[in-house]
Order: sequence, then structure tokens, then C-alpha cells
Amino acid sequence: MRVTISTIAREAGVSTATVDRVVNGRNGVRAQTRELVMGVAARLGYAFADSAAPVTLDFVLPGGTNTYLNLLADALEQAADLSVPARVRVHRIEGFNPVALSAALESLHQDSQGVGLVALDHPTVREAVRDLAAARIPILTMVSDISNVPRIGYIGIDNRASGRLAGHLLGSFIRGRGCRHKVALFAGSLSYRGHEEREMGFRRILAEDFSDLEIVQLQESLDDFERSYAEAKLLLQAHPDLAGIYNIGAGNRGIAQALEESGRAGEVVFIGHELTEHTRRFLLSRVMDAVIDQHPRLEAREAVHTLAKAARGQPIDPAALEIGVQVIFRENIPPR
Repeated sequence: MRVTISTIAREAGVSTATVDRVVNGRNGVRAQTRELVMGVAARLGYAFADSAAPVTLDFVLPGGTNTYLNLLADALEQAADLSVPARVRVHRIEGFNPVALSAALESLHQDSQGVGLVALDHPTVREAVRDLAAARIPILTMVSDISNVPRIGYIGIDNRASGRLAGHLLGSFIRGRGCRHKVALFAGSLSYRGHEEREMGFRRILAEDFSDLEIVQLQESLDDFERSYAEAKLLLQAHPDLAGIYNIGAGNRGIAQALEESGRAGEVVFIGHELTEHTRRFLLSRVMDAVIDQHPRLEAREAVHTLAKAARGQPIDPAALEIGVQVIFRENIPPR
């Protein structure tokens, strides 16, 4: 049976006009709705009308053990099959190294038709981005934005709002326990604007609504398991009355291990980011209290779709690229 727009609309529970906009690459559809429609269309075997030659898109991401970024890299490589004709190349570089990131960007001048990157807000990176834009290669920032560069948009969550949300959760959990008021922060690196914005949002809501909470430490872990573990172990030894930890970046496994070994897992409130195989386990075991999650598959699909449109000279609506967040507790962990 031939799959039609009406079939997809019925299965997805949306209008035929919405499906038409999605399958023909037009603006005016929320990212989550686009994800739903594209997933249904792919499952039903819909033959997309866009028969243009594939465009070559490059994505530059930090390497290392960050589980979320590994999920995002895998999702990017798979996204072209379910979206628009595109040849996707993912480049992994040394994390937190602006020289390595700049060099990777500079290498893409010859044959790339669109570049997505997790940006470090650094002068050498900004200059490399400007050079690509001057060569008429569209640039899309992902996960963490960068200031004062000619990019076509940023796809990801509102990091400052996410930091405020983390502060609200941490403060509410601690207030309910009626004691201990010291909290600590862990960040991958504040050279990521996204991590800096999360810290700012967290501090702001503590000042507004939870002034009884004192931040006793901010530690940059470079998203490294061993470093996170060692620093968390020292933190717990130095502050036996610590009430909470907010981990802005990766490294949740190291912090969780330190909490478990200290016997204080479930006693110290622990809030982090991204639902992975590890944080799922920590939620179930009550080592973590809540996880603020963004959707890597949705981000990847939207990034490929957006860059492919830009490479073909089609208009982009930057306001439609923000990814919503979901708070995951032990009680609402979604199926795998």
C-alpha cells in the first residue's frame, strides 16, 4: 500500500498540513513535532520527494568518554537516513582544546557544504568560524553556543534556564529534608558557554529563592571520570555536612562512585544532566535524584535537516531550533 501524507498524518495524530511542511522541509513546525512525523514516515517507508543530490555535512564534536556526546555522534551518523539526502561526517577532537577545534574547522574549507559544532567560546574558534562563513559555508552551533559569529542558528536547550531548573530541584529537595545547606558544583569546563550559562542560572535562582544554600566549591572536571571521582571524594571528605551536588556537565559516574563509596548515596542530593545507561542506573538505585535530559536523536535530526536546508539555500527559522528539556526522576524513566 502506498504511503501518503494522509496516512502519516493519521498515524502521527497531526494535520496533513503539518506533515506536508515536514516532508518538504519547510519551516513552521516545532522540533518535537518534526521528530514525531519523521519517525512515523520512516517507519511506514515513506518515499521522500526531495531527490536532490546529497549534500556533504560535517559535525565537529569533542571526543572522550562523555556518554551524551557519544550518543549524539551516533545519532548524527544515522540521521541522514531518516531525514534529507546528506552525507554526514563526524569528526571527534580533543575536548576543551580550542586549537584542536580551530584546526578541525579550518580543514573543512575544501568540500564541506555545512558545518555543525559543539563550540568553545574562544577567539581562535570564533576566527575559524568566521573564515568558514566567509567561504559561504553555513555554520550551526550545537549543545553549547558561541558569541559574535555569523552562524545560521543554535540547536540545543536553553542552558541558563536549565541551570535555574537544576537549582530549583536541588533547593526543593534540600528544603524538604530540613537540614544541611552546603552544596557544590561540578562543570566540564567553563570554556563552554553552555556550562557557564548553567552555572549562572543555578547561582541566580539560589540567590532569589534559596539564599540559605551556600556553594562551597565549583570544580572543573573536564568531563573525565577519574578526575570527577577524585574531586568528589575529596569534596565529601572536606564537607561531611554537604547537602547537594549539581553536575553541570559529564562525569556523573565518577561522582556517583564517590558517593557510593562514602556511604552517602541517597543522603546527598545529586542532580545532573542527560539520561544515559549510567544515569538511568543511578536514578534506579537512588544515587541520583533527578536528571535534566535533552534529546540527542532529536538534536541530531534537526541539525542535519537544518544544515541541509541551509546548504541548498533554503530559509532557516532560528527560533524553531530550541530543544525542550525533560526532568527525569526514578518514577518516570522512559523506556529505552
